[in-house]
Formats: sequence, structure tokens, C-alpha cells
Amino acid sequence: MEFGDLLKAIGEFGRLQKRLVLLLCVPNFLTAFHLFGQVFVVTDIPHYCNTSWVHKLNLNLTEEQELNLTIPRRPDGSLEKCHMFTPVQGTLQSIQLNSTEKCRDGWVYPEKQPPTLLTEFDLVCERKKLNDISQSIFMAGVLVGALVFGPLSDRIGSRNMISLTVLLMGFFGIGAGFAPNLYIYIALRAAVGSAFAGFSISMAALASEWVGASYRPFAIVVAQCCNGMGQMALAGLAYGVRDWRHYQVVGSAPALCLFFYIWALPSSARWLLTRGNVEGAKKEIKRAASINKRNIPEELLLQLAGPKKGSSGRIVDLLKKPYLRKITLIMAWLWFVDSLVYYGVSLQVGDFGLDIYRTQLVFGAVELPARASCIFLMERLGRKKCQAGWLLLAGIVCLIIPAIPTTFPVVVTVLAVIGKAALSASFSTTYVFSAEIFPTVLRQTCLGLCSVSSRIGGILAPLAGLGDEIHPAISMVLFGSTALAGGILCFFLPETRGRDLQDDTTVSPSNQ
Repeated sequence: MEFGDLLKAIGEFGRLQKRLVLLLCVPNFLTAFHLFGQVFVVTDIPHYCNTSWVHKLNLNLTEEQELNLTIPRRPDGSLEKCHMFTPVQGTLQSIQLNSTEKCRDGWVYPEKQPPTLLTEFDLVCERKKLNDISQSIFMAGVLVGALVFGPLSDRIGSRNMISLTVLLMGFFGIGAGFAPNLYIYIALRAAVGSAFAGFSISMAALASEWVGASYRPFAIVVAQCCNGMGQMALAGLAYGVRDWRHYQVVGSAPALCLFFYIWALPSSARWLLTRGNVEGAKKEIKRAASINKRNIPEELLLQLAGPKKGSSGRIVDLLKKPYLRKITLIMAWLWFVDSLVYYGVSLQVGDFGLDIYRTQLVFGAVELPARASCIFLMERLGRKKCQAGWLLLAGIVCLIIPAIPTTFPVVVTVLAVIGKAALSASFSTTYVFSAEIFPTVLRQTCLGLCSVSSRIGGILAPLAGLGDEIHPAISMVLFGSTALAGGILCFFLPETRGRDLQDDTTVSPSNQ
């Protein structure tokens, strides 16, 4: 008996599955505060070099006169941010004729400005690059988390991994708010990124293993839509809590309230069967049937068995089995393209003419209809066609953008937003497709490998913009060509719509 037959008996999307999706929506909502929060704690604010050395000259000058004498002016009349006149010992005239140098005693910020990561650790001028390095290290932490937590989740189960990683995100997120220096802050943020990777992998696996085939897109996409809602809420949270340390605590503390997830989330009966724990699987199935108010025939439970002979579930199967190797390589490329083009296009969307908080609200709002449309399209057109369609649309848009004259910025912005929406939908489709296409014994390991590929794309996305120094079209052509290649490769994958999940590696799915 296939597990899918048993799932139909207990209900493919009953009260248990609905509660599961709702429980997964909450941490998905909270992850937005970790993923995009640093944008708001490192916002650029007015600053100039600290020139308190002039006080030693006892010139009896006003503050405005001191600034005019010690700080050069930019062409627009504003104070230079990163240079000052070289300190001297002498008269007023010697100061005016002096050469300039970089700030040597720090910087001065507006007195009424709430503490930010930028002001507390001086992430300005030549230290500004530390912000980008911090973000890259966060993504590197996500990559490490995918490598570590993917295989570990196959050993301890999705429920345990979700409970562990949600608590780790909250714990290290709060810890980052008490970091005494930038380097400890970066290390704690990397730990948050690792925990996020473990959660995202296990969330997709657990949702797909309990929900019936026709409801899987709805379950996974709804949970991901909550991340878009979290991005919208992020705008309000960041606007109301300007102190960066308070923001870290307020944005991270709610995750600690989810400690009860270890009891509230169901263990995957599929996973228990692959581990040979038949009695544990029966217990979970009976519990699910009770919650869904279904009666499960005892003869069905007696047909449950552990993993089939020859179903090793080892990562070496990815090398031994040609069909598994092919789908793993293609799916890894799709995850890489999703991340590379999504973040690459996002960085080049440009200014919407709104302040940073309104812009964040727009970015979150754009993702909701894009991701929600996947629920219906995947069931009507299938996973393979949707995945290919979104990537081909994003690729075509990216190739069109360089051909639009710069005198039409509105057209360029609209096309970029379309591309971003297509990639958001592609991300959601990829999660559903990946969760269905890999066998249960290797699902979370394979998702971990795909997540590693995705994070490499995220790390490389900002670097692609360096090519624009040679020619302004290089980055968009790169994004467009990789997306088109991904869309074409989709047609070499098997369709998984309406099919039960494959539990072992003994059978190769047909390519339809």
C-alpha cells in the first residue's frame, strides 16, 4: 500500500493539515525581520568628520564657523562626509590654506538620531563596505546551514528541526542586539542565517509530506505568502522602532514564544516509516485521523511497512542513480537561478520615489499576488510548465530591459518589477516542485544541496553588477540568459502534479 492511499483515508487536507499550515505561517512571517531588517538599521544619515581638534586653538568661533574652517564643502554646498582639513597648530589663516585628509577621530552624527548600526560602529566612508561584508557573511551562514541542517533533518526529523531552528533564530537574533562590537554582531547574524536555512528546508518537507498531492501547492505557497506579509509588517516595525538594538530584540523575541512547536507540530509519518519506526508512524497516523475526525481501518495500518529492501537513502545514491543525479543537478541550477536573478533584479529596480519604509511596503505587497497565483496555475498547468514559464518570463524581461532607453525610467522600473514578481512566483514553484520530485529518504538532503546552490546565487548577485562598469547591459544579459537556460532545462524534468510522493530511490519517475 502506498502512503498516499492512507493519506486519502485520513484526509488530504483536514483539520490537522490546516493547523500545520497555520503553524508554519507564523515563523515564515517572522523570518522577514531577519532577512531584510539590516536594511533599516544601516540607513544612510548625514555625517561629517569629528574636528574637535580646533577647540584647542581657542579661536572663539561659532559651530558654523568651525565647520566652515575644518570641513571642505562639496560642489552642492553640503559638508564633505569623509574628509577634513589637516589639523594644524597656528593661526586662522593657516587652517584655511591647509590640505585635506581622511577623518582621523571618527565622525559626528545628528544628536537626536536614534542609535543605528551605522552610527554605533561607524559604517561610513571606508568602513561602509563592512555592511556589505556583513550581509555576505549572513548569506554564507545560510549556505552553511543548508549543508549542516539538511542532512541533520533527515536524521532527527522535520518537526524537531523546525522547533530547534526557530528557537535558534530567536536566541541568536536577540543576542545580536546585545553585541558589544561589529564582529560579534556579524557572527550572531551568520548563526541566524544558518538557522533560517534549516527551517526553510524542513518547513517545505514537513508540509509536503502531510498534505495530499492536490493541496501541496496551496500549503507551501500560503506559508511563503506570509513571508511577504512579514515584509510589509517589517516596514511598520522598522518605522516604529528606530533604535537598532531594540529592533533586534523586538523582531527576534516572538520566535522564542514558539517553543511549544515541539509538541504542536506533527512528526512526519512518511519519515518515520523510512527510518523503520512503523509503530511511531502508526501512532502519528491515528492521531491525524482523530484530529481530522476520520476512522482509519485497522487493516490499512497492518499494511504499513518500513523501507523497502534496497532503499538506502544514502547521499551516494545521487551519484549512482542517473535519474536522481539528473533531477538534482537541474533543480540545483533552478535554485541558483532563482536566487541570482531575484536578488540581482531587486538591486537594480531603482528608486520608486518613496522613502525606504514605503518602498519596503511595496516590495512585500508585490510578492503576495505573484506567489498566490502559483496555487491555481500549478494545479491547472502543472509544476513543470509553471516553473518553466516563470523563468522564461523573467529571462525575457531581463533581456528587454537593456534595450529600453534610459529616458524611459518608468518603463524600466515596471519591467523590473514584473521580473521580480516572476522570480517570486518561481521561488514558490521551486519549493513545491523540489519537495515533490525527490524521494522521502533523501528529500531534505537534496533540498539542502539545492539551498546551497541558491545561496551561492545570492552571494554572487551583487557581484554581477560589477560587469556594468564594462558595459551597462552585462548584468541584465547575464540574468536573462541564466533564467532562460533554467526555463529550458525544466522540460527535462518529470511532472509531479497529482502524484503521490516517492518514498524511496528504487523507482525512477517517468518524464512526462
